[in-house]
Amino acid sequence: MIGKILITALGLSLFIDARTQDTVQLQKDIAGHVLYGIINDGDTLLLSSIDEVRIYPQRRFDSRRDMRRYRRLIRNVKKAYPYAKLARLKLDEIEVNFALLTTESQKKAYIKQVEKEIMDEYEEELKKLTIRQGRILIKLIDRETGETSYELVKQLRGSFSAFFWQTIARLFGSNLKSEFDAAGEDMLINEIVIMIDNGQL
Repeated sequence: MIGKILITALGLSLFIDARTQDTVQLQKDIAGHVLYGIINDGDTLLLSSIDEVRIYPQRRFDSRRDMRRYRRLIRNVKKAYPYAKLARLKLDEIEVNFALLTTESQKKAYIKQVEKEIMDEYEEELKKLTIRQGRILIKLIDRETGETSYELVKQLRGSFSAFFWQTIARLFGSNLKSEFDAAGEDMLINEIVIMIDNGQL
């Protein structure tokens, strides 16, 4: 514990000292990123930031059943998560292209074109998702885009389509209005996604 306090104090003192120095631009690294440093008593010190990495403790289970349930959740998230990321990318692409379109008919034609492309490429794969994986996908779409699947369908296809697909989803025990709750019921899913992004799973 004392070691952690000393390391923290040392890092803080270096940070405060660095803030009082003039920051200088050094050169670009191999990837083309600009490197910065400070000059301290004639020595140039590199300033760098490190991306946050969360390390989760090894999970302990009360029973083999709990362990199997957790492993099944990991498998389901791994199956659904790529489609949620794809949804975010497609939504970003649609928003950029929408800004270039001037009429409603152009926008409708563009949406139909994108929908056809997605269906042609991913329909067979998406049909293979289980109901549980579909529910996780609905939650992850909200996590990735910041909007529920219902709201996305409503924006892109209109209220009637959103109502229609919500009705179909409810028949299968799902809800397009489901929101991602990272601090509550979806905490485990969020943890799994973070570990996938960090290359830990």
